[in-house]
Amino acid sequence: MKIVVDCEFTQLNATARLISMALVAEDDQELYFELSDNYVLADCSDFVVERVLPQLTGSSASISLDAARQELLAFLGRFDNAEIMSDAPAWDWEFFCDIAYHNGKWPINVSNRPLNLIDIFNDKDVPGEDAPELPHHALLDARLLMNYYKRLLK
Repeated sequence: MKIVVDCEFTQLNATARLISMALVAEDDQELYFELSDNYVLADCSDFVVERVLPQLTGSSASISLDAARQELLAFLGRFDNAEIMSDAPAWDWEFFCDIAYHNGKWPINVSNRPLNLIDIFNDKDVPGEDAPELPHHALLDARLLMNYYKRLLK
């Protein structure tokens, strides 16, 4: 099962903190959460304050990092074999690993290397100008990327 992961985070630097994560599977199963205890407003770039934070849904999507780990591992446990895809693996994969790798254990059913969607699209000569404009909301971005992947490459 191919699963797109997308993350929103505080800024593009080494001290970036995860704000939200979404996973969308080929069979349209989804997981989305926003972290309530992983960052503060002062951690965020102006871009994030202006474009990302206003889109957060809060309420039931807002959970602690520990609860997010439990939800992520339960979600991944639904699949016999999972491959994680991202359009920005240098960022999204690292945040995914920070949560998925826990107590010295990696989920046995999850590949330990990400698939780079940009490389996949380039290898298949998918025109970049046809790529969807991403709204910088983890769930919406993950849905758009999965739909684009399925429409063009499946």
